[in-house]
Amino acid sequence: MKILALGGDGIGPEVVGAGLDVLACVADIENLDVDVEEDVLHGAAYDQYGTFCRDETVAAAKAADAVLVGSVGGPKWDNLDVGDSPADKDGLIRLRQELDVYSGLRPARAYAPLLSRTPFREEVVAGVDIMVLRELCGGIYFGEPRGIDELADGTFKAYDSNLYSSVEIERILRDGFELARRRRGDLVSTDKANVMESGVLWRRIADELAPLYPDVTLRHMYADNLLYQLVRAPSEFDVIVSDNLFGDLISDLAAAFSGSLGMLPSASLARLAPVGETSSPGIYEAVHGTAPDIAGLGIANPIGTILSIAMMLDYGFARRDLAKKIELAVERTLVAGVLTPDIGGQAKTADITNSVIAHYRAQ
Repeated sequence: MKILALGGDGIGPEVVGAGLDVLACVADIENLDVDVEEDVLHGAAYDQYGTFCRDETVAAAKAADAVLVGSVGGPKWDNLDVGDSPADKDGLIRLRQELDVYSGLRPARAYAPLLSRTPFREEVVAGVDIMVLRELCGGIYFGEPRGIDELADGTFKAYDSNLYSSVEIERILRDGFELARRRRGDLVSTDKANVMESGVLWRRIADELAPLYPDVTLRHMYADNLLYQLVRAPSEFDVIVSDNLFGDLISDLAAAFSGSLGMLPSASLARLAPVGETSSPGIYEAVHGTAPDIAGLGIANPIGTILSIAMMLDYGFARRDLAKKIELAVERTLVAGVLTPDIGGQAKTADITNSVIAHYRAQ
């Protein structure tokens, strides 16, 4: 298993280090051959090389079986004049584009020991288990034309293009149907077809694909209504597939069901391979930010990254058996009350990591 680890910024290197410690434990117990190469990305890369993502890093990512990424960004690098495109301004976005990892899997579930840490009544959130599937390489974040123009009267206009091709829409929707087939057979496709032409095409293609998946129930929801219904009755959802913008919003909201943004992992794939086959290369990362206010304090929650390691083993290396053991070790850590401050405890990053390793070994 050839893995490229990119620590990123803020708490990124701390949680990536924790994830690699868990992976080393798994490799030792399960006799896996794991080769880890480390590099820098975004702010750390800019400070060292003057660019957010080096060509050498892209080459290493393409040569790897999987890429593990820490959080990136921070005020220090927010206003640099580095170019106009999203890929110029964000090393992770460039990496996603270069690897064409269009399929962003973002699971969110409610953990019994953390129900009191959510903003919901416990009976509303108990048992919630959702997979948000976000299209990552198209849409309004990348569409052209885009820009800010000065008008003759000295005022300005700004514009972005929510551009999608039928190929881009079809491939993410197919992954949505496949994921729903592997889970509970319910797929909600979200759009704004009432006001956006991209949504009209999105909905049309979803309806064309639906007969190919008779074992999956397809529902359409406008994005604003979906967000409302997701807060009102989250247990009614299984797989939610959306474009880049709406998926960004929905996946962050779903973090509330887990008690903290620090709990959520993700997998970004260039293809969702059939069960038993490897999906590589992919990018695996927790969905939280760099949290510069707690960087270096040793209290960052590493569970999102540890669960990203589980997703890496599951999707990247077709080892669902090992992924389930990591997930169980995380659950037992939470039941034991080993909790970082963001989820109501006083544990350190290392305490969580050591507890997960101990519970993995106990299996």
